[in-house]
Amino acid sequence: MSYSPMAQLELMNAVANINSEAELNEFKSLLAHYFAQKAQKAIDKMWDEGIINETTIQQWGKEHMRTPYL
Repeated sequence: MSYSPMAQLELMNAVANINSEAELNEFKSLLAHYFAQKAQKAIDKMWDEGIINETTIQQWGKEHMRTPYL
């Protein structure tokens, strides 16, 4: 079962109750914080499992993953 349609409805209901720019900014901040936490947990798990280490992170900092345009 995909939760995407259900999630979309919940988000639309939440957004429908936003009444000001301040509330919109707070909502966007909450979403950003939620997804940042999820990303941090995934990274921590990869670190704990030895999938990534300091060398991996340093290599990522040097990568250029831009789309080449011909």
